[in-house]
Amino acid sequence: MAEFKQIESWLDALLSQLEPSQRRKLMRDVAAGLRKQQQQNIRMQQNPDGSAFEPRKSSGRAKHGRIKRQMFSKLRTARYLKARATDTEAEVAFEGQVQRIARVHHYGLRDRVRKNGPVVRYARRELLGISDASEELILSLIMDHLSR
Repeated sequence: MAEFKQIESWLDALLSQLEPSQRRKLMRDVAAGLRKQQQQNIRMQQNPDGSAFEPRKSSGRAKHGRIKRQMFSKLRTARYLKARATDTEAEVAFEGQVQRIARVHHYGLRDRVRKNGPVVRYARRELLGISDASEELILSLIMDHLSR
């Protein structure tokens, strides 16, 4: 961790020398790379730390079969998972009403299954987060940008 602090202070000094337009482009690249990585984690149904999502509960129906669609298949699309950047920060976040749904699943909160339906406690499935791989990705994107 101390090594990362040294690298971070070194990078801060380098980034402060860049013009705002160059920093904005760098942050846009970082945000896009993080969004792609988060989308991949959601597709693989993994938490940011690499552990698997808790599987779906059985619906209790008489007919059993395979589930035809992955969890959060629409949430991971670019329509709902947005990457934004300014010259000082990069952000990956869910947009609109989907943000509430993502928050319920991310923290394992209680919510209604449908309007006027039963209230259910959902399993905790961390959709977004920073891992060691994310930190390595950010460092490599910064180093690539600075080497150009």
